[in-house]
Amino acid sequence: MSSILVIEDVVEMSELISLYLKNDGFDVKAVESAEDAFEVLEKGYRTDLVLLDLNLPGMSGLDFLQKFRSEYKKAIPVIIVSARDADEDIIQGLGYGADEFVTKPFSPRVLVARVKAKLNRLSETEASFEETITFGPYCLYTNSCLLKKGNVKIPLSAKEYEVLEYLARNPGKQLNPENIYNAVWKNAFGDITAVAVYIQRLRKKIEEDVTKPVYIETVFGMGYKFNI
Repeated sequence: MSSILVIEDVVEMSELISLYLKNDGFDVKAVESAEDAFEVLEKGYRTDLVLLDLNLPGMSGLDFLQKFRSEYKKAIPVIIVSARDADEDIIQGLGYGADEFVTKPFSPRVLVARVKAKLNRLSETEASFEETITFGPYCLYTNSCLLKKGNVKIPLSAKEYEVLEYLARNPGKQLNPENIYNAVWKNAFGDITAVAVYIQRLRKKIEEDVTKPVYIETVFGMGYKFNI
């Protein structure tokens, strides 16, 4: 089941879009602001497509799009759904990384058809070159930013996924917290204690016994080592 994140501050419009999507078998998460959207994403909600209004309270839709494209998987489609139809808005939205621009009013059935078509094309493209990293019973899908144990998705926040992918791409190497922090956070002047926090979160999700980790091993005095 594909997951759709709807960012729309008009409740009636959000409910209408959500109803049609759910009736077509989609899992839908609706929020009323860009700030709320980033909050659910940080908590681990993995969306397959974003439907985005531009006129939002607080952070604008365009500001959300710009930040979303810089911090999250660039392949996740974004369809702007907005009453703003000036050429400048359309050009700016597409320039910031939107895949389509749908103007209000619109047919909900046509919007759902656009969503399905976009996801189908994306699925066909990703299936042809999906990269995977396996360890134990787990499989990391690096194009989709997913972790699965068998057929079960393991929910990860964006940063949890990035830390895990970095570790998994460097198996057997001794990685100190500075290495991990600079690679994932890309900030030389931050709090590297965040690394230990995320390592613990990952262990709780992938280790059978967090006191005796098999995959994310602590190398005393050095940092961590990832075992495949």
